Amino acid sequence: MPPITYLTTIDFEIGAVARLGEALHGLKISRPLIVSDRGLKAAGIVDRIAALCPAGSPVFLDVPTNPTESAALAALEVYKAGGCDGLVAAGGGSPIDLAKAVALLATHDGPLETYAAILGGIPKIAAVAPLIAVPTTAGTGSEVGRAALISLDDGRKLGFISPHLIPKLAICDPELTLGLPAWLTAATALDGLSHCIETLLSPRFNPPAEAIALDGAGRIWRHIERACADGSDIEARSELMMGALEGGLTFQKGLGAVHALSHALGGLKTASLHHGTLNAILMPPVLRFSAGHVGDKIERLKAAMGLPPEANLADELDALNRRLGVPAGLGTLGVTADVLPWVVERALADHSHATAPRQPSAEEYRALLDDRMG
Repeated sequence: MPPITYLTTIDFEIGAVARLGEALHGLKISRPLIVSDRGLKAAGIVDRIAALCPAGSPVFLDVPTNPTESAALAALEVYKAGGCDGLVAAGGGSPIDLAKAVALLATHDGPLETYAAILGGIPKIAAVAPLIAVPTTAGTGSEVGRAALISLDDGRKLGFISPHLIPKLAICDPELTLGLPAWLTAATALDGLSHCIETLLSPRFNPPAEAIALDGAGRIWRHIERACADGSDIEARSELMMGALEGGLTFQKGLGAVHALSHALGGLKTASLHHGTLNAILMPPVLRFSAGHVGDKIERLKAAMGLPPEANLADELDALNRRLGVPAGLGTLGVTADVLPWVVERALADHSHATAPRQPSAEEYRALLDDRMG
């Protein structure tokens, strides 16, 4: 299949991972740091990736569910000690985002927070170490996204945003997602769906991104339940991976209140929360909150997803969550009421808040959270 060149180069095909060695050569990466996690090591995927890299390429596996500054610094030490000149990130959004942070730190001076978007860091980011992303889930879109979400040591979960952080190549091989557990398939795919929906609803003007978001939302909606029911359904897996990729391609338009809240919740030290699960839980109430401020976009979404005009999209998403076994509320995940004021404060400061079609006040963010405490 010919490569797609949009924001970066994408090699999307069943079996595409076999071309990793060729890709490294093309990018002049002779000694990559492989960033992945221990689950993928146990599944044999890390060894498969390592076999396609130059012999002796160092590996970093201690990637938290929500990537942290301390983990990025630890991976940076491995990168430097190994004499690396680039990175290969294999996994979901966590390894890919962590690898972006390492690529940044390897080429820029100063503490990581210097380059955070909300602290004026975007123009400070220049060329970074080259990165190849190999997603093994279909959801985050980080393989083509310009952002990395990293929790700093003080608990702030900040976005680092720059075109320079987009991987030089995304190798999207649907075979790598075969057999993914149903709960993780659901959580990651609903993450991708939330990207498509929120970027479409963002008030910024970007018709190409909106067209991509509509196509991605339709692919995910039509295939998510098939993929969850049968982990070996390669057609459904391919459609989810393409939909998630499209969600990542639309990031440039901005996200909204769902992500402002999920980024804040992801920074909690009292609970380890999966980003896609949070987005799935939060999307219905945020849609209800925003519905009168998005023109005809919800009608366009329903048409792209094959829903009848009279359908209530928020209700349909709630019903899908129930069918897929998504947790009913934040309280079931370990979120307690005492942390909600901090979450609201962080959501208001998050970069996604600025591109919400209706920007919640502190009181409105609290009401959205209360609605989903369960």
